Amino acid sequence: MKTVPTIRRLKGFRFPREIISYAVWAYHRFALSTADVEDLLAERGVMVSRETVRNWVNRFGRHFADCIKRDRPGASDKWHLDEVVVPINGVKFWLWRAVDANGNVLDILVQKQRNAKAASRFLKRLIDRFGAPRVVITDKLRSYIRPIRNLVANADHRAHKGLNNRIEGSHRPTRKREKLMGRFKSPGQAQRFLDAHDQINMFFRPRRYRLTATSYRHARSDAFDLWNGYALEMTA
Repeated sequence: MKTVPTIRRLKGFRFPREIISYAVWAYHRFALSTADVEDLLAERGVMVSRETVRNWVNRFGRHFADCIKRDRPGASDKWHLDEVVVPINGVKFWLWRAVDANGNVLDILVQKQRNAKAASRFLKRLIDRFGAPRVVITDKLRSYIRPIRNLVANADHRAHKGLNNRIEGSHRPTRKREKLMGRFKSPGQAQRFLDAHDQINMFFRPRRYRLTATSYRHARSDAFDLWNGYALEMTA
């Protein structure tokens, strides 16, 4: 467990920032349950309940994700869009996800439909935040055709399943967490959790196969330094 640069305690919390930030990091970085994180902390002499860990994750995961989004470089103008089914309480929902050419997750949106209206809603969110893309790559779902034509008429739309392997890989951590959590409990819970989880998990998992061992260690060290800085920005 790495100590943050100051010992300033978070107002209203019994445990210091470094313990709370460590619990949030471990939960999102690895495929761990709250009980697993409880055991990791217990081995280090920190006695907390799994419910406390869950409260920390729910309360501060959003903070760390927002800090990561704020400080990362601008998004590429080449987007990959895809959707995957997420069963919630026996009802089929769809998780819409967009990543850029660098593999960074731009946004996610849990919706009940998989039609043109849902595709348009998701695309508008992306354009409002990142501007119009140069290239949009999707699978062959026809629901994308009209929204892309109406909202980003000048973009090069490439509808080909084989071109979208980059985003297919970004679904895997979601599937792991979904299985570990015993399914999501509601669309709102899935949206809140995945919005934070995608950013934090991606932040500590650079594309290692494209980096030398030395470059990867530097990237990991930089990520930890930024994380400790984000812990100092936490507010009650």
